[in-house]
Amino acid sequence: MIDLRSDTVTKPSQLMRDMMAKAEVGDDVYREDPTVNELEKYAADLTGKESALFVTSGTQGNQAALLTHTRPGQEVIMDEDAHVFVYEGAAISAFAGLQSRILPHELGRISLDVMEEAIRPDDVHYPETGLIWLENTHNRSGGAVLPLTYLKSVKEMADKYKIPVHMDGARLFNASEASGVSVKEISQYTDSIQFCLSKGLGAPVGSILAGSQAFIDIARKKRKMLGGGLRQAGVLAAPGLFALRSNKQRLSEDHKHAKRLADAINRHTDLSVNHKVETNIIIAETHLSSRSASEWVHLLSEKGVAVIQYKPQALRFTTNLDVSSDDIEKVIDILKECQ
Repeated sequence: MIDLRSDTVTKPSQLMRDMMAKAEVGDDVYREDPTVNELEKYAADLTGKESALFVTSGTQGNQAALLTHTRPGQEVIMDEDAHVFVYEGAAISAFAGLQSRILPHELGRISLDVMEEAIRPDDVHYPETGLIWLENTHNRSGGAVLPLTYLKSVKEMADKYKIPVHMDGARLFNASEASGVSVKEISQYTDSIQFCLSKGLGAPVGSILAGSQAFIDIARKKRKMLGGGLRQAGVLAAPGLFALRSNKQRLSEDHKHAKRLADAINRHTDLSVNHKVETNIIIAETHLSSRSASEWVHLLSEKGVAVIQYKPQALRFTTNLDVSSDDIEKVIDILKECQ
């Protein structure tokens, strides 16, 4: 099976498994795990932040950030397709007690005028705006990258109102690779940032939350509240270190594969890609086809290709490190058979 459902489906390499087996460990709740400490320091240096925190998932990192930046009853400005709003089980309200101010967007970018107008005035009738939320790359926009100029403008506006900015950078390194802008340059326009180790980077588990030392000190307590206090976690941190040191350089291959596949899909009689493919996600529309998206998922699965239904008339293909150039050519041939 050629698995294009997500970049989370990759298996750890033998080198990763060897590092897990050999990892030095200690009790991370007591800050005594040397491998976790090394990972957190390395991640802080990469992002240009004072400190970083190893968390079990992107959702946990995002929720810890919400709990740290805000207090219950506040409101968070975000786009209407943000992962934290769509895919995190309403944790933003259930755990953090926050209201989501969802706004229209284009490729993950909320108009600055619309965003500024959404900031609540000082009035007892309204919730207080506690946080501005960005997502880069933007999942539901087909892996779109937020331009650095946009990030700078959002941060300048947020600073004017003394509102912190958090970035859900689950695929931050894809954004960096596609834009040619360093992770540190992107991160400078955030107060906190989360990125996943288990997506394009290929680790089996884990994410990083980075910010100021004061922010991470509080976030560490929030992580504990969320059940994220880990003990001998070096066996999980070791593959994350390997991924950051060895796998981020190869993300361009995933992007190349995605563009090759998107070009082929656009030559298909029944499918089309109506967005610029910048990174490793392709949203293929099926509205030209007599088959529904769910029927396409079933058909492709029978032929050895796994994808997911994105909408009633759209599929998502996500390239990843376990999918080779030869695999992409096989998928293209299979799609031709389905015309």
